[in-house]
Amino acid sequence: MEKIVFLDRATLAPQIRLSRPAFEHEFVEFEQTAPDQVVARLAGATIAITNKVPLTAEVLAQLPSLKLIAVAATGTDCVDKAACERQGVRVSNIRGYAVNTVPEHTFALMLALRRNLIAYRDDVLNGEWQKSGQFCFFNHAIHDLGGMTLGIIGEGVLGQRVAEIAKVFGMRPLFAAHKGREGLGPLYTPWDEVLATSDIITIHSPLTAQTRGMLAMPEFRAMQRKPLIINTARGGLVDEEALVRALDEGLISGIGFDVLSGEPPAADNPLMRIAARPNVIVTPHVAWASDEAQQSLADQLMNNIERFVRDDSANLVV
Repeated sequence: MEKIVFLDRATLAPQIRLSRPAFEHEFVEFEQTAPDQVVARLAGATIAITNKVPLTAEVLAQLPSLKLIAVAATGTDCVDKAACERQGVRVSNIRGYAVNTVPEHTFALMLALRRNLIAYRDDVLNGEWQKSGQFCFFNHAIHDLGGMTLGIIGEGVLGQRVAEIAKVFGMRPLFAAHKGREGLGPLYTPWDEVLATSDIITIHSPLTAQTRGMLAMPEFRAMQRKPLIINTARGGLVDEEALVRALDEGLISGIGFDVLSGEPPAADNPLMRIAARPNVIVTPHVAWASDEAQQSLADQLMNNIERFVRDDSANLVV
């Protein structure tokens, strides 16, 4: 009999259904799990489900029964995959479930910032419309997306979908060549050219040792058109102190971030210090979280487990 333990069920909304596997099993779920609770909660488990709870080499060494870690997300940086390989533990992830929700959130951030929706909403709440004495007023600049150049960092499923939507808006999407690399083919525009010519830059890359901190002051200083910076991927991809400095120096015109380097963020996180500005929007890592996307994720998660037990493995990264 398989013992399945979900360490952080609260990372999925309560209305999302989790089907139960057809094979004989025990299913245990915890809303949240602290790092010092992981070993005890996974004692005797053969299958662990985690979204963000870290599974380190030290933890894995104390779990001899573990056979599969089913990550309830696409990113697997919470799992020490090298330790899993040494120990013979397989790791699966979720793919393709966010093809609508993340791009739609990306464009929601773009539209809100380009059209100054936050500032105008605040003005309406503060009585500025009544004070204007006419049917509209122009306290803040409004810009269209049409005709803008959109620099896309990350050419996977989400980046490709963002490019498709951008064309419908009349934008010119450019896929940035990987930082520090050339000769990647006709899909790509050189990294430096994307930085220099984009009106908006949106990030859809995984967080790896190579991509961590890929946007910092040298990159912001190379941005000639003072772009919006949109990040719905991972917080660690951007140097947050440099990002705020770039905004203060007028090197960029606005920030739309759904992800931060620490989640939930500390009170002194650089973006939290400026989150009330009208040209800054911070959302709590919910770009992925439409009900439709979450249900697709949950269905795929349990299917990965079913197929693993049947020795018909799906979506394995280790």
